[in-house]
Amino acid sequence: MAAVKAFSMLRQRLTRWPQWSCARLAPLPVSRRSILGLSFRSGMVWRPSRCYSSTAEAAAAKAEDDSFLQWFLLLIPATAFGLGTWQVQRRKWKLKLIAELESRVMAEPIPLPADPMELKNLEYRPVKVRGHFDHSKELYMMPRTKVDPAREARDAGRISSSMESGAYVVTPFHCSDLGVTILVNRGFVPKKKVNPETRQKGQVLGEVDLVGIVRLTETRKPFVPENSPEQNHWHYRDLEAMAKITGADPIFIDADFKSTIPGGPIGGQTRVTLRNEHMQYIITWYGLCAATSYLWFQKFVRRTPGI
Repeated sequence: MAAVKAFSMLRQRLTRWPQWSCARLAPLPVSRRSILGLSFRSGMVWRPSRCYSSTAEAAAAKAEDDSFLQWFLLLIPATAFGLGTWQVQRRKWKLKLIAELESRVMAEPIPLPADPMELKNLEYRPVKVRGHFDHSKELYMMPRTKVDPAREARDAGRISSSMESGAYVVTPFHCSDLGVTILVNRGFVPKKKVNPETRQKGQVLGEVDLVGIVRLTETRKPFVPENSPEQNHWHYRDLEAMAKITGADPIFIDADFKSTIPGGPIGGQTRVTLRNEHMQYIITWYGLCAATSYLWFQKFVRRTPGI
């Protein structure tokens, strides 16, 4: 009995050690042995299990997954940085384009080319013509608001403004020196003055010299309604359709402000501004790059818990 008790105590001590925590009895082809006078059944000995090798494999797999995740997540700040840099280049290009257009608008007017194909490279270029209007075939581009840089600068940032709605009056103009009829945007009239009967003093008669800005045809933008020739409502410049209705050539100019006469449309309705939102894109992408870089550093370099 003493031997049995001693063996039991020895076995309990051995099982307390971590390296034997996974030990188990397993059959092996060994002969019957005797320990402390006690005989064990043949084929039963102590043998360490494979739990430690499984733990090591799991740790290695987790480390491999963490390494892949680390470099994969690094793509987020790298991509954001690349997009921010691309927007910097886009902004430079847009500012250069705006400067070119502004310089083109301010250039000295040239005679309207006889070949309409030359106009494709002359958009926003001032040209001069001589001839007379055909007020019986007016077209109306509406709704429109008056181009007024001073008022727009004053109302900038306001939620609401006092912009008056109206229309642009587009009138066929027969060029006596070229023998062609073109379309001229004479300018803005308020809604109550769209009817030509309300502005008879502004209906220019006889030959006049005119300076205007060359404009090309437009394609309909998303959410812009279709033109309605039947109602004489034009939402965008479709030169082919306008020319077909009036019998003019598909040539279009915006009359300058000097063409304005009391009671008539207000000229100078050319908007030269181009959409330039690249700065906010730059801030967005570089901000995203900075934020994700900080999180990546905390997670994988400093190993901050909870990130």
